[in-house]
Amino acid sequence: MEKLIRASRIAYGLMMAGLAIQQIFYVTFRPVILPPWPSSLPGYAIGVYLFSAYLIVTSVAIIIDKKARTASLILGGILLVLFVFCQIPYEVIADPNSTNLGAWTSALKELALSGGAFIVAGSFPIGRENDLQGNSITSLLEKIIPFGSIFFSIMLICFGIDHFLLTVWVAALVPNWIPFHIFWAYFAGVALAGSGIAIIFKVKLKLTAILLALMIFLWFILLHIPRGIADPYSLQGNEISSVLESFGFSGIAYLIAYGDNTRKIV
Repeated sequence: MEKLIRASRIAYGLMMAGLAIQQIFYVTFRPVILPPWPSSLPGYAIGVYLFSAYLIVTSVAIIIDKKARTASLILGGILLVLFVFCQIPYEVIADPNSTNLGAWTSALKELALSGGAFIVAGSFPIGRENDLQGNSITSLLEKIIPFGSIFFSIMLICFGIDHFLLTVWVAALVPNWIPFHIFWAYFAGVALAGSGIAIIFKVKLKLTAILLALMIFLWFILLHIPRGIADPYSLQGNEISSVLESFGFSGIAYLIAYGDNTRKIV
């Protein structure tokens, strides 16, 4: 089981590193990191490179387990700040389609990425020498760890609702060789929303999270990898981002089931 927990952390780290590499390749922030931002602003490219480098360093720390709990906490805090002070204001003030739940996709994903970082942090045992520094910032971020699964579940519930509001669009994503596209769109919507609610209220938590992880991983294999191969460059690699996100989200779901070490002192 420990090997699977470690593999799930690695999945999250690879997702974040992959998104960072995409940012470097296209010299722009991914929508799940920052909403549309004028690339003509002075220092924009430098900001992209520096933040991408930070994401890669943090991802490596998580993958090789070096000060990984602290690195995950700080990443979760930064992503949460970006969600609150960048994504929400953009949707409320600047996005003309903000009343459409689908317009919040990137913002909700960033909330889930933040939650995932806190979930990853909570999967590392407390009290390891040379890991936590005990300063006020990390102490504050430690208190947010229990909310990580809630942040992730909010995305699940909203995406589940979207499956009913955008059924035709979602059904079109189902591979042609799979029959009953509308059925699978509804099924996935119920599964996502139901999983989010069950995780928040801790109803059959382990079973729910394991089934969720399996479902998302199957989407990674059957849906997102083929789409990423078929169309790797449109919308600055949006399909590749979906490959990375589905892989990382499946890891987050598994950690919700088995990765809670927040009360374990070693």
